[in-house]
Amino acid sequence: MQYEGVLRKMRTEIGHPIQYYMIFEDDFLNVNQVLDKQLTIRFIKYQCLNCGENRPIYRQGFCKNCFFDIPSAGDWVMRPELSTAHLGKEDRDLEYEKRVQLKPHVVYLANSSTIKVGVTRKTQVPTRWIDQGAHEAIEILEAPNRYLAGITEVALKDHVGDKTNWRKMLTNDIEDENLVDWRQKLKAYIPEEAMDYYINYSEETHLDFPVLRYPKKVKSLNLSKTPEFSGLLKGIKGQYFIFEDDTVFNVRGSEGFYIGLSIK
Repeated sequence: MQYEGVLRKMRTEIGHPIQYYMIFEDDFLNVNQVLDKQLTIRFIKYQCLNCGENRPIYRQGFCKNCFFDIPSAGDWVMRPELSTAHLGKEDRDLEYEKRVQLKPHVVYLANSSTIKVGVTRKTQVPTRWIDQGAHEAIEILEAPNRYLAGITEVALKDHVGDKTNWRKMLTNDIEDENLVDWRQKLKAYIPEEAMDYYINYSEETHLDFPVLRYPKKVKSLNLSKTPEFSGLLKGIKGQYFIFEDDTVFNVRGSEGFYIGLSIK
């Protein structure tokens, strides 16, 4: 099987296990179906996800010019507490920012390596948890805009982490936690203006990833440095491919790379 196209983050579908799909311009691949097969990934060129030009990717699948220009790459994307659409204040494009920021957002706890707090649009639950490789997660509050969710995350970061240790996540070096208890413990630190949106009752979500074998010590594949790689696919977790030789490949981290993919 042969595929060619620009890399975007894999689409996912909840299930036991989670189903993963690579979407190309004229085709798609259910990646679960190629577990235990030989994959060859070949870097062909760059293709910025915004302008489509063959320019080096800077961040988030965009070339440097687009990253500092387009509204979907504003600082508030990574730092929700900087959102200002609820005040009618523009960052780069107020209409776009209103469409994204003035929607319900969820503050959550996820356990992928250790417990972390995060923010996502309500429509991205549980996709966001899957993308982070969390094996369990729970909602804390549902705010009416991104700003309130963001300031809650900032307040809770003083008491719980906000980063995923991707190496621990990929080696499955994890411990189960009682997220209901954690949510209750953190309630006292929620900002007063967001407290009305606290969720008094929700259950943990448990996620099952399609992994046949976890690596013992991960080696990261960077297509800029290694433009061609072949390996036996042994698992998919978060947005990573896991290969038999302990190499891991971050598909989302390689957005904007135009590749050839062959499967034996």
